[in-house]
Amino acid sequence: MQEMGKQQTLILIQRMVKIPPLQALSLFNSSIQQGFQHTHHSISFLLQHLLDHHKLPHAQSLLLQILSNKISSPFFTVPSLLHHLTQNQNQNQNQNPSMTTALLYESIINAHLKSQLLDKALIFFNEMVDKGLVFRPNIFNSILGSLVRSNCFEKAWLVFNELKERVKFDVYSFGIMIKGCCENGNLDKSFQLLGLLQDMGLSPNVVIYTTLIDGCCKNGDIERARLFFDKMGEMGLVANQYTFTVLINGLFKKGLKKDGFDLFEKMKINGLFPNLYTYNCLMNEYCSEGKISRAFDLFDEMRERGVEANVVTYNTLIGGMCREERVWEAEKLVDQMKKVAVSPNLITYNTLIGGFCDVGNLDKASSLIDQLKSNGLSPSLVSYNILIEGYSKAGNWKGVADLAREMEGRGISPSKVTCTVLIDAYVRLQEMEKAFQIYSSMEKFGLVPDVYVYGVLIHGLCMKGNMKESSKLFRSMGEMHVEPSDVIYNTMIHGYCKEDNSYRALRLLREMEAKGLVPNVASYSSIIGVLCKDGKWEEAEVLLDKMIELQLKPSASILNMISKAKNFTELKI
Repeated sequence: MQEMGKQQTLILIQRMVKIPPLQALSLFNSSIQQGFQHTHHSISFLLQHLLDHHKLPHAQSLLLQILSNKISSPFFTVPSLLHHLTQNQNQNQNQNPSMTTALLYESIINAHLKSQLLDKALIFFNEMVDKGLVFRPNIFNSILGSLVRSNCFEKAWLVFNELKERVKFDVYSFGIMIKGCCENGNLDKSFQLLGLLQDMGLSPNVVIYTTLIDGCCKNGDIERARLFFDKMGEMGLVANQYTFTVLINGLFKKGLKKDGFDLFEKMKINGLFPNLYTYNCLMNEYCSEGKISRAFDLFDEMRERGVEANVVTYNTLIGGMCREERVWEAEKLVDQMKKVAVSPNLITYNTLIGGFCDVGNLDKASSLIDQLKSNGLSPSLVSYNILIEGYSKAGNWKGVADLAREMEGRGISPSKVTCTVLIDAYVRLQEMEKAFQIYSSMEKFGLVPDVYVYGVLIHGLCMKGNMKESSKLFRSMGEMHVEPSDVIYNTMIHGYCKEDNSYRALRLLREMEAKGLVPNVASYSSIIGVLCKDGKWEEAEVLLDKMIELQLKPSASILNMISKAKNFTELKI
């Protein structure tokens, strides 16, 4: 079979050698459809033929098909073929690397990058460098870019530093790495790179300065961002629309609204028209300030200038209108979106759902869930959390429980917010068993109960008069390193007073004072009431003095209780 394969391959190569490379590729593809089994030699010849005529995209496409096993054969494996290709080239060139060999390596590397096989791409690149092959800078930049985009910044940094003595970097190499540093919040490294770039005699371009300005803004260093913006002008670099926009956005985020709008005016004076991202940034600021009409003025302006709005534009306006409780007008914008072929996304619907929940129209909010489903979207955890919170605020605890069941049915794991609201709902429905089921499931979902969760559960147990379980839960907070709040202490004190246990209530009161927490009037009143009931008016008076010292005004009923207890004791004597 192998001999027959070799003979067929030889015949095919003889045919391909006589025709131009793209015709040879077409013949190759036809042969595959006819069931022809290719060998190292036929593929090697075709790649060589394509590369000799600088048909790099076609060579790369062929390699991609091999890596994805769309082209396979019993005569080779992917590793054996790649080994044959690289070693064969080396032998053919008689240890004298040529441009064709370099192009072959570049095609192999690019094919691996497109297949997300980054480690293997690096192996071939290192092999290329070791062989002393001359490569174009864009191949190294493609590797760095792929690593950064794949969230492998540390590896990109390692590769960059390992190869800086062996590979000639260009401005784009530095631009990729500076962007990676900024995205990872490591401004110090980005400034190190800027220094190294200049030491190598290269000049930073507008893109690099814009990236640094954006990085400074996102890390809260607005003064340094302004410094770089001014430095661009000193170096003769002209800031573009994106440069202005990132700084305007940074100023807004820092609360420097006037400075942001002043910079926008400067941008227009410099003859730069706002682009989509500039408009979105400005509209977002106007909506945040409640200046909806100003935002719509910009919306009209951008359309007049032929700048097409995107889903972010519409979501910004919808969010602004919902905050102003103009929810029906906001919904009309969704119809407008569809007319201009902008599809509403999950954020669009979640914003509207939140808006209708805020105005108490839960039926409409719920119907939007059905609407987003009919538009091919699936409600997310955020969608359910918004609805659950809306039902919770309205006191519709049954609705909250129904939504929880629907979430579970859709396989959506709850967040801490979901669990907290659900626990609160079940406590209010006096279904403590279900509340504790949610509490127990939090660990399964990797969630840690916070002080509010404990507070809700303890309140439910105390209202049920189950002080034994509430005390256990209260003490378990220390094991979980969660400090009880004054609200929880006051709830426990009230619970003990309901069962006339002044000893435990007083102990918690002392514990509160030791931690610097101030008991409320209700806690003092409850304990004083129990003490008076037990005839301990002296202790009650001590607590009354403490209340006055803390500037807590005792009610007339407290004073009457102490007076009656005191008189009753004196009469007995």
